[in-house]
Amino acid sequence: ENGLIVHITPKLPENLSATFKAEVDKCRRFAIECNHSSTHLLHKALRNVLGKHVEQKGSSVDDQRLRFDFSHFAKLSHDEIREVEKQVNIDIRHAIALEEHRDMPIAEAQKLGAMALFGEKYGDKVRVVKFGDSVEFCGGTHIANTGHIGTFRIVSESAVAAGMRRIEAVTGAAAEMYCNDMQDQLDSIRELLKSTKDLPAAIAKLQEDNADLRAQVDQFRKAQAADIVKGLAAEAKTNPV
Repeated sequence: ENGLIVHITPKLPENLSATFKAEVDKCRRFAIECNHSSTHLLHKALRNVLGKHVEQKGSSVDDQRLRFDFSHFAKLSHDEIREVEKQVNIDIRHAIALEEHRDMPIAEAQKLGAMALFGEKYGDKVRVVKFGDSVEFCGGTHIANTGHIGTFRIVSESAVAAGMRRIEAVTGAAAEMYCNDMQDQLDSIRELLKSTKDLPAAIAKLQEDNADLRAQVDQFRKAQAADIVKGLAAEAKTNPV
């Protein structure tokens, strides 16, 4: 603010004129860097897969996950989600080094192909963050190499508003935990179904058996109801009023 870096603290120190030492939580910062750099790779992948009409409309990153809002007119298919995920992970495996340009004249940045995001206003000089073909104006913290991200997994895709979609994803250790959780759930389902091979086929067979049992129960109830009606009719004939 006003050219100064402002730090937010939940409690003011007693002596405001004292000298302070600020420390960054290295592990937390690294996770944030991975998630932030992944939004740049995600943006590029979405434009490659869905089209150049895709534009970033907002994002949020922390040490646990990333959220990315973008313009698009339809729900992403399963294949589209997997292709986007695949392209991001390819960029991660290629270990693309960060190219950072600080205080670059905005005209030069635009010649470099830097993308301006969702109507933000920029000064005469800007910071440009480049990972291969991904070139964006950005003031956030980033990893030095995409290989540090480890892996990238999309966990959800949803609508935010008309013509706007949202993707949530995890990277690194959080992605490993997500995959481990999914694997644990699959193992539990296999154990319940006593199936170690084709889970979809086992579930389909279970649904088919359930439908057959429901049909048998319905037939039994109808037959039982018919017997009750016959019994009542016979009783009415033998016991006239």
